[in-house]
Amino acid sequence: MSRKAYSFVRGFSAQPARDLCVDRHYLLCASTGALRLAAADRVWLLPPARAALIEAGHPVRVDLPQPATTASVLFDTAFTTPPPAPLTVFDLSPLARALLAECGQWGASEEPLTAYAETLFAALAAVTWRLAEQPSPVVLPAGRSPLLRHALRFTGERLGGEIRFEEVAAEVGLAPRSLARRFATETGMTWRATLRRMRVLRAIEELSAADTPVTTIAHRVGYTSLSAFNAAFQELTGRTPTEYRASFRP
Repeated sequence: MSRKAYSFVRGFSAQPARDLCVDRHYLLCASTGALRLAAADRVWLLPPARAALIEAGHPVRVDLPQPATTASVLFDTAFTTPPPAPLTVFDLSPLARALLAECGQWGASEEPLTAYAETLFAALAAVTWRLAEQPSPVVLPAGRSPLLRHALRFTGERLGGEIRFEEVAAEVGLAPRSLARRFATETGMTWRATLRRMRVLRAIEELSAADTPVTTIAHRVGYTSLSAFNAAFQELTGRTPTEYRASFRP
């Protein structure tokens, strides 16, 4: 019988999206780089020092736009209760990070866990399950219809420059008013609010990839004003871009 829980660390090169579905509850923690995780009608960004909790048997699409390193823990479904949601991303607390590091001693093996190891994995599950009840705001609506997914993709490809809603509507073949209704119905957000969030999430990816100056990143994601970029970033994350980058290395 394989272990009730085990841990492993893995490095990835940048690669296109692929589907992931495992038969255990999956705690996925980013150490370097940022991953995109998509399920149902939402896309989560997983930057460093954050974790994703994925329910066993729940399919998730994983996109690696840049190289990344992850630390993972797999829990047998009989060892823990189901996670509070099929997929969520959250900030790791100092206690969760310490438990994750300690559990790294036990990889995949046919040998049973010691009583001490079982206690550690159970504590890690208890802490991270509780943290998952307060998900991170770094999430985007994915759109339920092909038409809206096209609009989102078209918008995402043009974040760094000027983009008008009328251009997006023309690209997908709808009147602006009709596309606006689609955004409200399928995402619960306006296109302008979605654009602002997409720019902040792209900035988080840039912050995690290198030590590029914040001003340069602001311009890359379409902001001509650093103060406007900082305000949008802090509104979503509760931190300035510099503070958020510092949190990657707690």
